[in-house]
Amino acid sequence: MSSGLRTEQNASEQRDHGKDNCAIETLYCSFFKRTCSHIALRLKVNCLQIKNNPRQAQVLRRNSNSFMHKLRPNKIDIIMHGAESLPVDAKTETSLAAHRLEQVRTFLNQNLVESDALVEKLLICLLADGHVLVEGPPGLAKTRAAKLLASKLDLSFSRIQCTPDLMPADITGTSIWRPDSGAFEFIPGPIFHSLLLVDEINRAPPKVQSALLEAMAEGQATVAGETRRLPGLFMTIATQNPIEHEGTFPLPEAQLDRFMLQVKVDLPDETVERRILDLVDQETLEEPSKIIDPISMDEILSARLESRRVYLSSAIKDYIVRLVTAPRNKKAHADLSLKIEHPASPRGTIALAAAAKARAYIKGRDFVLPDDISALAIDVLSHRTILSWRSLSDGDSARAIIADYLERVPLT
Repeated sequence: MSSGLRTEQNASEQRDHGKDNCAIETLYCSFFKRTCSHIALRLKVNCLQIKNNPRQAQVLRRNSNSFMHKLRPNKIDIIMHGAESLPVDAKTETSLAAHRLEQVRTFLNQNLVESDALVEKLLICLLADGHVLVEGPPGLAKTRAAKLLASKLDLSFSRIQCTPDLMPADITGTSIWRPDSGAFEFIPGPIFHSLLLVDEINRAPPKVQSALLEAMAEGQATVAGETRRLPGLFMTIATQNPIEHEGTFPLPEAQLDRFMLQVKVDLPDETVERRILDLVDQETLEEPSKIIDPISMDEILSARLESRRVYLSSAIKDYIVRLVTAPRNKKAHADLSLKIEHPASPRGTIALAAAAKARAYIKGRDFVLPDDISALAIDVLSHRTILSWRSLSDGDSARAIIADYLERVPLT
């Protein structure tokens, strides 16, 4: 074996071993939190990428057995399998809010074809008090997904179709003179609803985008010099068409940074397209499914509180920080850092941690795994990463560069 291949193999083994150790530490810390009330609980934990690697499995088994023997022998079995969600008997007691949220997720997946990732990230933003930007060509059910979600949430909902002639008062509302009372009356705009769908946000002029920025960042809107608070639960789902550029206003970096996630939706393949046709044909003949009642605001707030209590170990926190700050170090990974003009700010670190907790909660866990970070890092960091002109001229994308960092940044 050549020296180059040996070096690459060693590096790969170190990355995999680091991921296993990080997952083990997360498991141990989570177990300590629940030992008093769950002594007899048997945890079955995913240990990533070790299903077909006996060497890593042996190391993991030896480390876990040595540690658990000192704590409570034969009370925990670490069963190593693929990167899937935890088995039912390994989950902690499911709350009513979590159960209702799972019902919504099932409903959305039944009425959207091959949109599991989009559905998951919509729910992540709902739990993590974030906003989501969905980008893709027309006709990919972006608006449909938002409307289906709104139909199963007992929240006020409004939709804004952005156009170049849109005015800030069209979304914030305005004061109207009432002759009978001899006073101005404020008529709130669509921005004062809990769930706001902003279609083709890049068609809105800068003044409208500025009004949206204040609402998303501060939870308030200023009309005629008076600041008014938005609902306590406020979420923006914005869509963007990347194909057309005429009559559009690219979102400024300050507003892009306010979106927790930017989700890319691609055109489907032949098999998925046929399933979409079958679904639409079925809907023309049957009434839409209304199996579940909408989730109340109290249930959503309860789920948010539970997701915030998901445990984030020191090892995972360190990994998040290393991943987000890696592009700022021009010496490490110089071939990648030179392509970036402005890397993500600490807001990216905070958003990644919050989103990872929400994903773990949706998966039925009370602790975060490295798999949660790798599944969300691109959607959290890519729109916060500004590439250099040379990188853009070479055809590079921020998503591809963040994916390269995921491969290179060690977990430990």
